[in-house]
Amino acid sequence: MHKVVFVGAGPGDPELITMKGKKAIDEADIIIYAGSLVNKKVLEGCQESAEIYNSASMHLDQVLDVMIKGIADNKQVVRVHTGDPSIYGAIKEQMDALEAKKIPFEVIPGVSSFCGAAAAIKKEFTLPDVSQTVILTRIEGRTPVPDKESLASLASHRASMAIFLSVGMMDKVVGELGKHYPMTTPIAVIQRATWEDEKIIIGTLDNIAEQVKEAGITKTAQILVGDFIDCDYTLSKLYDQHFTHEYRKAVDV
Repeated sequence: MHKVVFVGAGPGDPELITMKGKKAIDEADIIIYAGSLVNKKVLEGCQESAEIYNSASMHLDQVLDVMIKGIADNKQVVRVHTGDPSIYGAIKEQMDALEAKKIPFEVIPGVSSFCGAAAAIKKEFTLPDVSQTVILTRIEGRTPVPDKESLASLASHRASMAIFLSVGMMDKVVGELGKHYPMTTPIAVIQRATWEDEKIIIGTLDNIAEQVKEAGITKTAQILVGDFIDCDYTLSKLYDQHFTHEYRKAVDV
C-alpha cells in the first residue's frame, strides 16, 4: 500500500523546500497543495500524469476523499502545506482521519515562515543575556486563543516572539504587546518572507502600526518582536577560545 506524505514546502522561495520534500512531490501520483500560500513553483518537475488539486477551494472532507480514493487506487498521495505543517498547518485532523482508516502516512518537515522572516532581516532569536526563548503565537481572530495564552500574558516574558496570522489586527497586536514590552521595543513585519516580492518594515512598537498601514500590508506577514532585533549582547560561549567543551580545549592566556 502507498502512503500519504505531508510535505512542508517552506515559506515561499521554491529552493527552500527540502530535498526529501521535493523528491516526494516529483514522484507523486496525486498532489494536494495549499494554493493560497504555497509557491506553485515547488510543483515544477512533478510527473506530467500527476493529478493536482488546489485545497484553497476545498473543505476537509473533500481533501480526505481525494486522499482515501488515491490510496485505494494504489497511488502515491502528497499533501503540500506551506512552511512547516506542524505550525498552524491543521494537519492533525487529517492525520487522525487517516489513522481511523488505517491509511499509513508520514510527515516531511519544512522551513517555517518565522525562520524565513528571521533570515530576511538577518537576525538571531536567541542571544546570550537577551533572550533564550522564542514564543510562536497568534492573536485571537476567527480562531480563538486560550485565555492563558493571550498575547498580553505571553508578552510578560519579554522573550523573542514570532506572531503569525495577526498583521490584519496590528493595532490590537501593539496594544497587547505594549502592556509589557516598552514602546521602544524593536519590531519587524515581513510580508511574504523569501518570496521575490518580499517586503520588510522595521520600527518600534510606537510606530509600527502606522508603517504597516501605509505599506498596505493586511495579510501573509510575519511579525517579529523583541530586543534581539536591535540590541547589545554577550558573545556566545560556543566559540569562546577560553571555554572548554567536548570538542575543544580552552586556549591558555
